[in-house]
Amino acid sequence: MEVQKNEDGDVQDKEYNPYEHRQVKKPNSDVRSLANLLKASLGSGILAMPLAFSNAGWGFGIIGTIIVAFVCGHCVHIFVTVSRSCCKVLRKPLLNYADTCEAAFSIGPKKFQRFARFAGGFAEVAQLLTYLGVCCIFTVLIADSIKQLFDRYVTSAIVPVEYYCLAILVPLCLMCQIRYLKWLAPFSLIANVLLVATFAICIYYIFKDEITLNGRKVIGPAARLPAFLSTVIFAMEGIGVVMPVENAMKKPQHFLGCPSVMVVAMTFIMMLYTILGVFGYLRYGDELKGSITLNLPIDDWPAVCAKVFIAISIFLTYPLHFYVVVGVLTRFSEPYVKKEYRNMSQIMGRTAVVLFCGGIGVALPMLEYITNLVGALFYSILGLVIPGVVETIYKWKDLGKYNWILWKNIIIVLFGVFCVISGCAVTIGDIIERLNNPLV
Repeated sequence: MEVQKNEDGDVQDKEYNPYEHRQVKKPNSDVRSLANLLKASLGSGILAMPLAFSNAGWGFGIIGTIIVAFVCGHCVHIFVTVSRSCCKVLRKPLLNYADTCEAAFSIGPKKFQRFARFAGGFAEVAQLLTYLGVCCIFTVLIADSIKQLFDRYVTSAIVPVEYYCLAILVPLCLMCQIRYLKWLAPFSLIANVLLVATFAICIYYIFKDEITLNGRKVIGPAARLPAFLSTVIFAMEGIGVVMPVENAMKKPQHFLGCPSVMVVAMTFIMMLYTILGVFGYLRYGDELKGSITLNLPIDDWPAVCAKVFIAISIFLTYPLHFYVVVGVLTRFSEPYVKKEYRNMSQIMGRTAVVLFCGGIGVALPMLEYITNLVGALFYSILGLVIPGVVETIYKWKDLGKYNWILWKNIIIVLFGVFCVISGCAVTIGDIIERLNNPLV
């Protein structure tokens, strides 16, 4: 990227307002942007929170969830702030996630500028792998929910979950042909309503009988804490969707601040996650599955509704996360595709990605383990490590009194690296154990 500099060689940072130069085809209102941001984080993750608390214990779970929510929210804030600053320096109306990483390195110290292209490419790959993993999780969750219903009410044909993964690929392929966030917003709104209804039904079953602390851990085994962190990070992180949502806003200046779209979203998310996590664990204990809806009774109509609602909700959410994947692939492939073939290449490419994610779901239909692996490996890098590094590089010449910004970001990056290593190690061990003992 070309950085504008003055005669002294310093970066030029005049009063350039990127918002005045943005030309968004179909801009979103604050309400629609909030709906998309909530939907990016309020997916299968919230339903996995009780399982996370079973790994950590209810006491550590509450404290850990609040801390992770604060750290994730802070990382979103610093990344968007850096992106806006880079827009002003480069005099560009908007930058996506990868462009922001590249721009921060190109503006930073000379010794880091040669890594700018690498930083942008690394961010693109990290986004691609992260949201491919999310799409795989969604495929398995939808299939698991449908299988439970069919196993109970269509007993003449009990088939493995892999077949349901294959069956839902056709409607997913059709849904993923939607190309604008504005058109996805109504689906996100419907999905949010269904998710809230599912949440309410789960709360009903949780509080249906007396809740007791007997037999429930305050703090779980240290060996299971990485699994807790992996699940919570997966559940809360939506940073890959943050830049598309902010860039598509009619009034992007409302994204940060207090109150703001991000603050409202993160506060609401933290409260819901904590409530469902702690009380879901207290109700079902160590018998929890990858999604709490899978623990609900199959014979009661409210529970059946919850299973149907979550399947539909995740189905409607799938294209929003898929949007990130397609955005990355389009930026890589579009320069090599002739203009008259781009529409067809979009259709074929979107279909191929859905089929690929479905294939992963068929090969590894273990919901909780895929969730932990994606959270530990991909979301930790995308949502914690990269924002910490990017802000440090961009503010290298002014890291605050006593270099507090540097020390703060070192802690964030080390926390992210710890989550990657420990989370992957525990999850891979769990997968191996499950494959060796499939009946356990």
